[in-house]
Amino acid sequence: MHTMEKTVRWRRLRVRSVTGLLVLALLLFTLLMSVSQLPTVRQFFGQAHLVPANIMIKTQNQIGPLPRPWRNLAQGGESFNWQLSPIQSQVAALHPDYIRLDHIYDFYEVVSGSPGNLTFDFTKLDVVLDQISAVGAKPFISLSYLPPAISRGDIVDQPVSYNDWTTVVQKTIEHISGSRNTADVYYEVWNEPDLFGGWKYYGSKNYLELYKAAAIGASRAQVRQTFKFGGPATTAPYKNWFDALATFASENNLRFDFYSWHRYTTDINLYIQDMRQVQQWLSEFPMYESTLELIVTEWGHDSQNNAGYDGSYSAAHTVAGAINMIGTVERAFVFEIQDGIDPAGNEFWGRWGLITAPGTNQKQKARYQGLKMLDSLPNQRIQLTGNGSAVKGLAAQAENGSLQVILANFDSQASNFENVPVTFEQIQPGSYIVQLQYLSGRQNTLRLATTAAVLQTNIPMKPSDVVKLEFKAN
Repeated sequence: MHTMEKTVRWRRLRVRSVTGLLVLALLLFTLLMSVSQLPTVRQFFGQAHLVPANIMIKTQNQIGPLPRPWRNLAQGGESFNWQLSPIQSQVAALHPDYIRLDHIYDFYEVVSGSPGNLTFDFTKLDVVLDQISAVGAKPFISLSYLPPAISRGDIVDQPVSYNDWTTVVQKTIEHISGSRNTADVYYEVWNEPDLFGGWKYYGSKNYLELYKAAAIGASRAQVRQTFKFGGPATTAPYKNWFDALATFASENNLRFDFYSWHRYTTDINLYIQDMRQVQQWLSEFPMYESTLELIVTEWGHDSQNNAGYDGSYSAAHTVAGAINMIGTVERAFVFEIQDGIDPAGNEFWGRWGLITAPGTNQKQKARYQGLKMLDSLPNQRIQLTGNGSAVKGLAAQAENGSLQVILANFDSQASNFENVPVTFEQIQPGSYIVQLQYLSGRQNTLRLATTAAVLQTNIPMKPSDVVKLEFKAN
């Protein structure tokens, strides 16, 4: 009995051990599967908040001229010898209203001499200003950075004397808005002062002093044309900066025609939120409430090099962001026009440009093509509702009656797939054609018919897709 009992106990123990091992193996397998599926789980929960689009177009509801906040471009400090003329036709095709330049004092050798004894030569700057005019745009001048001739140190330092800075700004405005007779130029004091130079709105390196000296120069400028003057072009809209500048300008009777800031983000709703927030701040300053322009002077999805700028990701961001701005943002400057040259010699290196660098055949990136497609819409805007979290749409009607629609699918993870319902309302029963032209090059033609006053189709959209639809009777 004792031997048999030991055997039974051993068998029971072995069964329990095997069962335990099986349970342990099952738990381990489950854990491994959970880990392997973690990206999918994250994607599911990350995308769960996205509201799908359900585009509804009232084809007979015209709501006025199409606003185009995207018709403003910027060029930064990529090259001391940057020229617009080699890409003139490509830039002109985007129909820019304004082109913003920074680095005008350290790139174009405008100022020479020594503190208190300055000379001016605008020859190199005039070359680019002529090129801006040749593409049908006007200049938006970032008064930056400090001319080496008057600086205490480098180009983002303070001047030896603020009187020299006053003279520099005065002579600049007199040349562009006076001698060149260019109307409606914007002059913006500095570029990202909170970053470049570490300026504050208080203390020993005070942006308000920089602004005041520049505003005095603007007031002394003898010119024939009207111009706008403002700033500060900070890296984002900050209430403390806004309050300080608005208060300072008011108390010192200084020109303050526009308030400007930059915004780099993958959340395209921030462009609207920023504007509404600044408008709320502005309501606390009734002396400016009806006159102060609010301008985004740089925007994109990342302020650093990012591979997304070389492909469809940035194109979808730019088109969706621009669509989102309509009705809220009047003027926003796409940064930037052209890449600089990669020190490693790569043609595509995650730079911000719409066009690759000089010496690289100056290829148009997807972002350029997206802007061009967006700008190809006719001028008569048509009512479109049903934008989703990721897919944004815009509709307009051509003079020949055809309806054109742009759809852009952007989410920060580039993972949103949608089969977007698009409904055309207020139409006559009959046969219709929907021609699809995707930014990627894909094309398709849909032949549809309806016996009612409404027609619906579905447009498949991959992540970062941009597509143009043309809807017309067959």
